[in-house]
Amino acid sequence: MLTPVKRGIRFVSTPAGRVAYSVTGSGPPLLYLLGWVSHLGLMWEMPAHRRFVEVLAREHTVVRYDRVGCGLSDRSRDAFTLESELAVLEALIAHLGLERYALLGSCEGGQVAATHAASHPEAVAALLIYGSCARGEELAPDPVKRSLLSLVRAHWGLGSRVLADIWLPDAPAETAAGFARLQRGAATAEMAAALLDMYYRIQVDDVLPDIRVPTLVLHRRGSRAVRFELGRRMAALIPGAQLVALEGRMQPIYAEWDEAGVETIRSFLREHAGGDGEEPAATPITARERQVAALIATGLTNAEIGSRLGVSVRTVDAHMEHLRTKLGVRTRAQVAVWSVGAGR
Repeated sequence: MLTPVKRGIRFVSTPAGRVAYSVTGSGPPLLYLLGWVSHLGLMWEMPAHRRFVEVLAREHTVVRYDRVGCGLSDRSRDAFTLESELAVLEALIAHLGLERYALLGSCEGGQVAATHAASHPEAVAALLIYGSCARGEELAPDPVKRSLLSLVRAHWGLGSRVLADIWLPDAPAETAAGFARLQRGAATAEMAAALLDMYYRIQVDDVLPDIRVPTLVLHRRGSRAVRFELGRRMAALIPGAQLVALEGRMQPIYAEWDEAGVETIRSFLREHAGGDGEEPAATPITARERQVAALIATGLTNAEIGSRLGVSVRTVDAHMEHLRTKLGVRTRAQVAVWSVGAGR
């Protein structure tokens, strides 16, 4: 078990170069493979990404890392293969001394996590794959892939904006511009293109049937970057895998906050990788608030809840406001999902 530590950037030597990693929270270890390009420092400044990690870190020790070639890791690399990615992951696991852990992989991080899980079933307690595919070549037609790679290499500013539009369709202009800046800060134009090309070339359909660990595949129905059908096919190839369809169109799991999605992840991890499911001590939920949340989950109105509990509607309104504040949510639906997902 990892010793709980505050979030900070550390480094480990791997066969591909020095890798920057960050550890957040405490509890059973969860390695989070971030995908195409990342930057631990810049991403932590993004409220949505930070919130997603902190929710997971309530019950798990979340380990994130920048792959070689981007972010705070060594910016140069020669090998762009699945094998080189696996070597980095395995070096980090050995460095941390992990014997049992869960994996959460996004985009090609999902391909790497799945391949590792297939060959290390004794070590992987749970596998979670988000927004990924079995064959990178199916992400787009060949002419589109060639055009996008050429654009990124020729004009990274324009290329990053085009990719932001693909990954975050309909996002506010400020959000899309911020994501484009993140991409440019995470990698050079040539490195970004090389890593994207690697994603297009990776194929894991032959190893997916060998996976023998509990697996959850999550995918957004409206994703433009990785079509939902590709995620469905990936889940179908993994024996016993559960497929969860998330609403929305934005590819990054944190970009379009989905209480149902994060609670599904936490519930799956509790079942297969430990975690006690307790809320942070700083924001305790009272017994009455839990009762109100459970009744909200059944579809009752505040007036009906008040009648059921023998209290005024104003009192129910107050409980509802307290729940929103303590859970950090905005809607009744999110409160209901919290209640059902947490098994309360």
